[in-house]
This record gives sequence, C-alpha cells and structure tokens, in this order.
Amino acid sequence: MTVTEMSSSMSDVQPPTKPSIWRVVKDQRKIELVALGLMVASFWLAGAAGEWRLALCIAVGIVLGLVNHLTTEFWLLKTISSGAQPTRGQMVRSTISRLAVIAAVAIGAAVLLWPDGIGLLLGLAIFRLIALVMTTIPLLKELKKP
Repeated sequence: MTVTEMSSSMSDVQPPTKPSIWRVVKDQRKIELVALGLMVASFWLAGAAGEWRLALCIAVGIVLGLVNHLTTEFWLLKTISSGAQPTRGQMVRSTISRLAVIAAVAIGAAVLLWPDGIGLLLGLAIFRLIALVMTTIPLLKELKKP
C-alpha cells in the first residue's frame, strides 16, 4: 500500500465524536492488563525475597509508565478527533513536557527512597520497553501485508 492509498483510506475513517479518558482506558485494556501483570510479578518476586519496598517502587514505576502511555493516547485521540494536523513542533513540545514531568517525579522519588527507589526507574523502563514492543508489532505486521 502506498502512502497516497494509506492517506486516502485514512481520510475515509470517521474520527470519534468526543474524546474521553474512559474511551482511552477502554481501548488500552491489553496494555493495562500487562501493567497489572508486571506489578503482580514485582510483588511476587521482590516480595518473596523480603524486599517489599523495592516491589512497591517497581509497581509505582509501572504505574507512571502506564499514566504516560494513557496520556499520550488521550492526546492523540483528542488531536485526531479535532481533525487538526499537529505540527512536528507541537508533537515535540507535548512529548518533552510529558516526559519531563514523568522524569522529574521518577528521579525525585528514586532519590528520596534510595536504594529501593531505583526500582521505580526500573519499573518505568520495563513498562516503556514492553509498551513499545506491543505498539510496534502490530505496525510491523501491517507493513508486511502485501
């Protein structure tokens, strides 16, 4: 499929009438279940070793990653629903501001809760990696289609 065909087929799709947080939460159920599974695994593994504070920090890092993911999806849904074509600068500013807030919270909490606080950064990184893989695989499958 060429870029022209993709853009014409994308213009045929009607955007949802009103973006909402609940729609994003509903649409992202799979990634939310993965986040829940990762949090349970952190408590199971680190908790079994007696490191409950570390397990909690990892779980909070996963929650921060999930919040970042859902916020990104909501921004995208709002942008698509409005029919606006965001500029590269708008996308960069949105991404940098969101990541700056997440990074400040994560690093601040990691320093406050040191040494277990490093688990917060670990949970955030693990979640981001898994979310990236989960969003990349469907795109690669779509590109492979003849």
